[in-house]
This record gives sequence, structure tokens and C-alpha cells, in this order.
Amino acid sequence: MLALLHTSPVHVPVFDALRDLDHPALRLRHLVDERLLDRARAEGPEAVTAEVRAAVAGAVADGATAVLCTCSTIGAVAESVRVPVPVLRVDRPMAAAAVAAGPRVTVLATVESTLAPTAALIEEEARRAGRPVRLDVRLVPDAWDHFTAGDQDTAARLVATAADALTDTDSIVLAQASMAPATRLTSTPVPVLASPRLGLTAAARLSTGD
Repeated sequence: MLALLHTSPVHVPVFDALRDLDHPALRLRHLVDERLLDRARAEGPEAVTAEVRAAVAGAVADGATAVLCTCSTIGAVAESVRVPVPVLRVDRPMAAAAVAAGPRVTVLATVESTLAPTAALIEEEARRAGRPVRLDVRLVPDAWDHFTAGDQDTAARLVATAADALTDTDSIVLAQASMAPATRLTSTPVPVLASPRLGLTAAARLSTGD
């Protein structure tokens, strides 16, 4: 069983649909705590360390064979938890794919607290791969306000417009799982990378030991 730690309930149907499409035999357990992101944005990701540790440990106690954290802001905190099963942040496979695509990586986010953790992750993956990386990090104005108001279509269009305006880059990283719908709206020839599908595939392998 793969446990998923979310900071928004909107991710539950997204990952269920991806499971049904790519990993129909995989059993998922969703853990949702919106307060984690609220506090991490206000006080920094380290402020929720105890809560994340408790959530991950509880999932393992309930039988999880791996844990996937779908929130980029607290992903590093989740991966720091020491439990006897793998813990993966959803954006790590995406970061590795961005590094492999070329040295110029542009990160788009709709929440400012996600920018630094995502940039640090890409730099970490670049060091791991022994590749150079030149990062450009950008916030998409107003998209998060539309997303939290329930207007996900407008949020996705704003992200897609921001992505299509980029030219001097080898890949475009959508820092948050909630930004993935924008990939269906972009027209840029530059690879636009989203985390949900890549992250779930990697976590499924960890969960089943493949």
C-alpha cells in the first residue's frame, strides 16, 4: 500500500486517476492535512516537522510500504523522516528529468514558499548527476488566488501563458502538483514537466519493490 501525504484534497482524485491509468493494482491511502501548507508558508517548512513525522510514521504503522509527499513546500521535510520504508517527495523524479533535459531550467510556481525548496532540489539532482544547471525561478502572479478560490481553469491558463512566454530554457518545471493541468494548455516546444505522473510512477516502484 502506498500512502500519499497531501496538503489539499484536490490532489486525491488526480492521483486516483493516474493510479487507475498506470498502476491499476496499486492500493493507495490518502492523508490530507491542509494546515501543513498554511503553517509552512507562514513559518517555514521546518515548522511542520513534527506533524509531518507523525503523519509518515502513522502511515507506516498502518501498513504503508512507501510514502509519497505531494506537496513541494514540505517535500524535503517528509524525506527527512526516518522510517523503515521509502519516503519520496513527488517532485524529485521531475527534477531529475529537468536536469537531464539540459542545463537551463526554469521553475514556475504559484506559491512563493515552493520556489526555494524546488530550486534546492534541482541543484541537488544536478550534483547527483554531475551536470551543470542554470536556474531561473519565477512566481506566476494571481494563479494561486484563483486556485484556492476553486477556479482551477483560470489558474491553469495563467500558468500555461507564463510557460509559453519562456524561450531561453531547456525545460520548464511546474513546481507544484496542482499546476499539472497547465501542461494540457501549453503550446511551447520546450518540455513542460509536471510532478504527479512521474512521482507516482517512481513511488509505485518503491512501494512494490520493482
